[in-house]
Amino acid sequence: MDGDRREWRQCLLAGAVFAVCMAGTTLPTPLYGLYQQKFGFSELTVTVVYAVYAFAVIGVLVLAGNASDAVGRRPVLWTGLACAAGSAVCFLCASGLGWLYAGRVLSGFSAGLFTGAATVFVMELAPPGGTSRATFVATAANMGGLGCGPLLAGLLAQYAPWPLYLPFWVHLALVACSAAVLAGLAETVRERRPLSTVRPQRLRLPAQVRPVFGPAAIASFVGFALFGVFTSVSPAFLAESLGIHDPAVSGLVVALAFFASTAGQLAVGRVGVRRSLPLGCAGLLAGLALLAGALLWDLLVLVVLSALVGGVGQGLAFRGALSAVAGASPPHHRAAVISTLFVVAYTGISVPVIGVGVLTGPLGLEGAGLVFIACMAVLVSAAALYLLRRPVPAPAP
Repeated sequence: MDGDRREWRQCLLAGAVFAVCMAGTTLPTPLYGLYQQKFGFSELTVTVVYAVYAFAVIGVLVLAGNASDAVGRRPVLWTGLACAAGSAVCFLCASGLGWLYAGRVLSGFSAGLFTGAATVFVMELAPPGGTSRATFVATAANMGGLGCGPLLAGLLAQYAPWPLYLPFWVHLALVACSAAVLAGLAETVRERRPLSTVRPQRLRLPAQVRPVFGPAAIASFVGFALFGVFTSVSPAFLAESLGIHDPAVSGLVVALAFFASTAGQLAVGRVGVRRSLPLGCAGLLAGLALLAGALLWDLLVLVVLSALVGGVGQGLAFRGALSAVAGASPPHHRAAVISTLFVVAYTGISVPVIGVGVLTGPLGLEGAGLVFIACMAVLVSAAALYLLRRPVPAPAP
């Protein structure tokens, strides 16, 4: 019993470190309007600055997504924390657009190093039989951390001095605390190999994972695409269409989507993996419909409902996908397979975001948003039909 408690404590501490790193990746979200005023760039530039992060994540996942399988979880996570600290320093030193790009690239490196390694680390630190709960801890730390970033930055920007500096000083302090916590956690990789043995990953999957991976990847792509566009352009929509220039409000709206995702993940334990994926797609479709209504009628309540409903749908779909993929993966390939799932997800969070930014010029923000919603509605509907016809099997307990 004492051993189980100690293992759960380590699991939760690893989840807290995961959350701190992910919070840094969304920290600038409610601050983009202030950066636009300071440096005078367009909405397209905002989406590109946002998407550069996702491309950096994908690069790390492809080049070093399996590094923690070789050198150990803790060395990779320490490197991720160092990148997170470097990102904060770039934003603190920002005197032009180049610093923002550099900060987002380093933030992407930190997320890329953490996503696969930290997810597996949390799961491996849990006691035997705790895989399901540990999966929730990992996915909740991921999404909860993403939600805490804009909430923290928005509150500090609105109610504290130095809005473009204090959020990053606070995050630097949290990163330092996380490094100390990580030093006290047990390494879970027993047979470690030199870093020179790590090779770029080919996006191939073990045969037993492929039937599960396809529908899981579809659901993950759609959910992350919705979150990417919502996170990057919703502050601008609140300011331009609703006249809301309060960073705390825009940060809270974005945070609600991520917190709702955590609630959706928790619900997977009740509805089961087989049903969570099609139900998640239905929630995403409803969230898209509410967002379309918000764009057409300029209603804040519909923006909030879209964040909540779409967030729950994304959480159902994402945890179901992660559970199914992790359960079907051989232990020695698990981190690499999970990293591959995140490559698909982060493609969803990057390419559609830039597409919206490109369309904003000729169509305006609302028109670009409606085009995005129509495309994603077709995709999520097709994914739901596919999953209903070929349901994902429940992972082994």
